[in-house]
Amino acid sequence: MDLAALFAQYGLAAVFVAVLLEQAGLPFPALPVLLVAGAFAAGHAAWGVAALGLAVLASTLGDLAWYWAGRTWGYAVLRTMCRISLSPDSCVRRTESSFERRGVATLVVAKFVPGLATLAPAIAGALELRASTFVVYNGAGAALWAGVGLAAGVLLQGQINGLLAWLDRLGRWVLAVLGVALAGYVAWRLWRRWAFARRLRMARVTVHELRAMIERGEAPYVLDARSTIHRRLHGLRIPGARSVDLDALEEALATIPRDRDVIVYCSCPNEASAVTLARRLHEHGLVRVRPLAGGIDAWAEHGHPLEAVTD
Repeated sequence: MDLAALFAQYGLAAVFVAVLLEQAGLPFPALPVLLVAGAFAAGHAAWGVAALGLAVLASTLGDLAWYWAGRTWGYAVLRTMCRISLSPDSCVRRTESSFERRGVATLVVAKFVPGLATLAPAIAGALELRASTFVVYNGAGAALWAGVGLAAGVLLQGQINGLLAWLDRLGRWVLAVLGVALAGYVAWRLWRRWAFARRLRMARVTVHELRAMIERGEAPYVLDARSTIHRRLHGLRIPGARSVDLDALEEALATIPRDRDVIVYCSCPNEASAVTLARRLHEHGLVRVRPLAGGIDAWAEHGHPLEAVTD
């Protein structure tokens, strides 16, 4: 099996498919393909330009699909993406926070940040960013990301060609080796997700328990741990909830009572943001803090009242 010859014949198609699969949200790493493409492009400049163009095109197609999904269905798409993703780093809040800090420039750097690459286009759509602006900034980010991958392949061509030669010697076993490598990558991502979920274990309060506490007049102090963007997109909150910024917790500490139950909610899978905030409050001496199981989505699904966000 001559992998170099195969790549010369099918390499451009491989680059397009690999990038499209990754940007579509599937657990397929496109970077190894870009590195091999860069090594091959070291002696074929025109081929390298074509590979860069196809990578940008594939990335744009995959990202446009998520952009239009976000524009059509809003934050519901973001919640679904976060729930099915293999990466624990891709919680929607992390991506929204990046948009709050960097604005549209987030699209330029998104592909270099785990979990951000797929979520950023959907959030751009949910925020109703103009399609032309999205294509320009997202295209710049795709070109930068693919260009860095290809350039790294050029710099590492000696090592990459040596690896291809070793794979050549494996003959028919090469597909098994590549399959094991891909399976190992997916297994590693799944393990990270499991480890992340394990770190989120702590006592929760159910939506029925919270409703009962409110009806008994216990006046629990409810904190909304969602990002500013998420609150704006959703437009609703649990009645009386106070918004709190994870990045500016010191400002909120003085206002949180220590003689009442504090209930924290978000809309992330496993209540990731709520648990993170609850743990930080515990570290500051607030012991009566618990996340709301299922977050605001569970509260709404059980028919409990909501009010418009005013901040």
